[in-house]
Amino acid sequence: MCNSKLGIVEFVILIFINSRMNGAIVYIQWYQGITTYSPLRYYGLDKPGMHIGVVGLGHMAMKFAKAFGTKVTVISTSVSKKDEAIDRLGADSFLVNRDPDQMQGAAGSLDGIIDTVSAIHPLLPLINLLKTHGKLVMVGAPEKPLELPVFPLLLRRKLVAGSAIGGMKETQEMVDFAGKHNITPDDEVVPMDYVNTALERLLKSDVKYRFVLDIGNTLKKN
Repeated sequence: MCNSKLGIVEFVILIFINSRMNGAIVYIQWYQGITTYSPLRYYGLDKPGMHIGVVGLGHMAMKFAKAFGTKVTVISTSVSKKDEAIDRLGADSFLVNRDPDQMQGAAGSLDGIIDTVSAIHPLLPLINLLKTHGKLVMVGAPEKPLELPVFPLLLRRKLVAGSAIGGMKETQEMVDFAGKHNITPDDEVVPMDYVNTALERLLKSDVKYRFVLDIGNTLKKN
């Protein structure tokens, strides 16, 4: 419904959820999960047996890719994340992209990469990890343009693409898939009165994935 005089638009979006799933979790999946679920599906990186790389804050991409039956390699600047990626999230392997020997050893091994990094970073090392016809899909949004080397794309018919979010049909599909495979985000849900502490922790990089402010339950308590 639209009230043109006041310029207010009201709308309702219906997503059907499995009775076992928490509504708050589904909401978090909506904006976080669909960002990585959609490119995996759209670019055909959801086939069992494929080898998929995940760069950056992509734990949902990792969970979806594993549920699709693919092999998953996490690519990170920090070796400190290795145990978390493999032991808890179930990644099959881990690459430190600052280690040239590791990157060289994995060259040409990946069918696709989901790159969630929003900071400025080089693309060539990631492109070199791709097989012929491999796909590097950007879902992060760096504030400045990234340098894109064309020559390796021409030689092996590699693809660099982007993805932002999915439509309602795909979102419903994602929610159903997540319910079937018990996939949930690993966010830290905090009340509104914790917001200053959360900001302080962010400045110290003291958060693994992200904070989610629970405004609804905070208002109920008040």
